[in-house]
Amino acid sequence: MGRVVITGTGTVNALANDVAGTFAAFCAGTCGIGPLDIRDADRLSIQIGAQVRGWDCEARFDRAQLSLFDRVTQFAVVAAQQAMEQSGLDLTLPETARAGVILGNAGGGMTTTDDNFRTVYEEGKNRVHPFVVPRLMNSAAASHISMIHGLRGPTFTVSTACASANHAMGLAFQLVKSGAAPFVLTGGAEAMLTFGGIKAWEGLRVMARDACRPFSRDRSGMVQGEGAAVFVFEDRDHALARGGTILAEVTGFAMTADASDIVMPSIDGAVRAIRGALDDAGLAGPEVGYINAHGTGTAANDRTECAAIRQVFGAHSGKLLVSSTKSMHGHVIGGTGAIELLACLMALQDGVIAPTVGHQEDDPECDLDVVPNVARRAQVEVAVSNAFAFGGLNAVLVLRRAD
Repeated sequence: MGRVVITGTGTVNALANDVAGTFAAFCAGTCGIGPLDIRDADRLSIQIGAQVRGWDCEARFDRAQLSLFDRVTQFAVVAAQQAMEQSGLDLTLPETARAGVILGNAGGGMTTTDDNFRTVYEEGKNRVHPFVVPRLMNSAAASHISMIHGLRGPTFTVSTACASANHAMGLAFQLVKSGAAPFVLTGGAEAMLTFGGIKAWEGLRVMARDACRPFSRDRSGMVQGEGAAVFVFEDRDHALARGGTILAEVTGFAMTADASDIVMPSIDGAVRAIRGALDDAGLAGPEVGYINAHGTGTAANDRTECAAIRQVFGAHSGKLLVSSTKSMHGHVIGGTGAIELLACLMALQDGVIAPTVGHQEDDPECDLDVVPNVARRAQVEVAVSNAFAFGGLNAVLVLRRAD
């Protein structure tokens, strides 16, 4: 089994359209949540979100691409291009036959779906654009990234609700570790901020009307975001042989199912996922310095996750730094774990812990150091990223600082 490292990163999210800008926003505790600028927002009960502002798709893509690229694909393609450029990979023909793309996505091309439902049901038209299906399918972004970069190995999309990106990156980690692929472009993307997308989530009654305040006693729910983050996961020997820069090492991954409830989280499922990832990494609990929590800002998630962390780490849980960056970039559903992995990278590379912003009042059931409101400097050797999704689907990744 080989070792897996990260050699390239890219992102588009509500905080910035690149990694450097996102790191700066994390450090500053910037909140990207604000009023929604979408069609018929006035008809929504929930009128806030972490939206990618000022996105000029016509400046980034030509007409042929725009006929095929839903907003979610646009985000993913730009993030993947950034990751490839940073990695410095020279794509030779033998490598591209085994290298691939594994992305997480939950909703598919929601803008395309929303627009065409309007076309058929509201406007009464009987025909839609011939590329509607290629635009809205969940695998579209992965396919386009594969074609753009000529990657002809394992390429597919993982859809496990809010854990999609972590599952995708975990599978990419396993592929590279096993030697099945020299590198994989992996991460997640989502663009659910449409009238229909928000209206569907409103029905669950878990959405906040003002702000996302994970772990704060006065929390009122989650806030949706949009965007993408993509990484190059590469075999360490391959990266060293070509002189690539190693940003961090991926050392462990585990996934579990609660098998209990479609929406309510389980302490047991979360505990088994965290422990499994640590076991896979060959690490003991006290070696972990930072956890990027799933931290949605709902009472059920926050309290269950904190209880699971205390159960896994015992006395060490009081020394852990635990933050939820969803308070800044929103809950990006199928892409959220990928954007959150950036906070783990920042902790390992720069020694800066992204804060949980909007924290106003301690919750006695969330008695961990949640790094409230202000980023903090700390030397971190190991970081953990949690993702616990509807359907009881859990995926946890472990990263170590580069040698």
